[in-house]
Amino acid sequence: MVLFLLLVLIAVILGIVGVAASGLGYLLAIGVAVLVAALALVAVRWSRRVGRRPIR
Repeated sequence: MVLFLLLVLIAVILGIVGVAASGLGYLLAIGVAVLVAALALVAVRWSRRVGRRPIR
């Protein structure tokens, strides 16, 4: 969970800098890519938990 929050924070910071700074639009693209990676990471971890069921 900490890794997800860190990745989201980095994505937001890169997005803000990419929009605010002239000529640094690539930082916005990198921020979006980091956000997508964070969401994919959470989706993979969540799908692994759902699949596990206790053995009786």
